[in-house]
Amino acid sequence: MPAIDAAVRAALWAAAHAAADAARTATLRHFRSAGLDADSKEAARFDPVTVADREAEAAIRDALARLRPDDAILGEEFAARAGASGLTWVVDPIDGTRGYLSGTPNWGTLVAVADATGAPLLGVIDQPYIGERFCGGWGEGWLEGPQGRRPLATRAARPLDRAILFTTFPEIGTAEEAAAFRRLAARVRLVRYGMDCYAYALVALGQIDLVVEAGLAAYDVAAPIAVIEAAGGIVTDWEGRAAHRGGRVIAAANSGLHAAALAALAG
Repeated sequence: MPAIDAAVRAALWAAAHAAADAARTATLRHFRSAGLDADSKEAARFDPVTVADREAEAAIRDALARLRPDDAILGEEFAARAGASGLTWVVDPIDGTRGYLSGTPNWGTLVAVADATGAPLLGVIDQPYIGERFCGGWGEGWLEGPQGRRPLATRAARPLDRAILFTTFPEIGTAEEAAAFRRLAARVRLVRYGMDCYAYALVALGQIDLVVEAGLAAYDVAAPIAVIEAAGGIVTDWEGRAAHRGGRVIAAANSGLHAAALAALAG
């Protein structure tokens, strides 16, 4: 794989923004439109996918094929594409399809590029309806939105009993994982639910302290990892190991809260 020098980084950022822009057009075309419906990917539970999910990922792939033809692509809706560069784009066209389908604005498009180990180098969390784009990579994180551009920085250390904790589903993971989450939830100041990728953006923005989830895929976490780490936070699995392959994930604003939350999850 070629060195990630300044010119390569600039090309990767240009491709990431082009991919997110393409997804914006596709997702906004259908958001809050009359008659939008969803299929379910699973028979046992409702796991929705809409025409917007598929159109947005197709648009992302078209942009990346034009700008980065030698890179691999791993996405939620279509088969993985092999590459020759050693870099892989990890994308989720709509993270939070349930919210998208319901008309709430707490969904987003996730675009990341990972190295040969799978670790994300840069990430974008884009909320098209609000017009916010959270970016992070190589030690720099920023938000571009209606109020302009501002740097991202996670919250300063505070005791666990003053922390704000988010997760997408109250019934998190397996029974054992749900019990672990309840142990942690009982020790924090405030628990909120249902924000999908936007919760990770709020960690990077310094608004909340923790996100804890289970059962995630690589495309759910690659971009949030890059954004939060660039803002000064920490993202691992529940054992403190690398989380870029998904599974059980904890995102924390700082090392102290990360350690305290891990201890609570472990019991």
